[in-house]
Amino acid sequence: MHDIVDLETRGVPAMFVATTEFVDGADRQAKALGFDPAAVYVSHPVQDRTDEEMRAMADQAFAAIEVALTSPFDPRPTGAIEVEPSAPFVPRPTGARTRSS
Repeated sequence: MHDIVDLETRGVPAMFVATTEFVDGADRQAKALGFDPAAVYVSHPVQDRTDEEMRAMADQAFAAIEVALTSPFDPRPTGAIEVEPSAPFVPRPTGARTRSS
């Protein structure tokens, strides 16, 4: 998260991908940093998935990642997007985004 804050404050588009298990932790860390980075959440867990399942998950998340990296930073009212297998991308409101100085 610190790297994402650093990159965004330098004007470099940044975001992260994590599983839905880490939504709360990411939200708490973002609030502590005063920053609401773009994120794409994929289904949890990933450790027991086959290579084919991981490729399918990556393919499904790719469009959301591309949007997160190419959208204007401020404002991004839906900083996080959850991606579930066989489901459309669902924006997840994360509050107002602020750029750290």
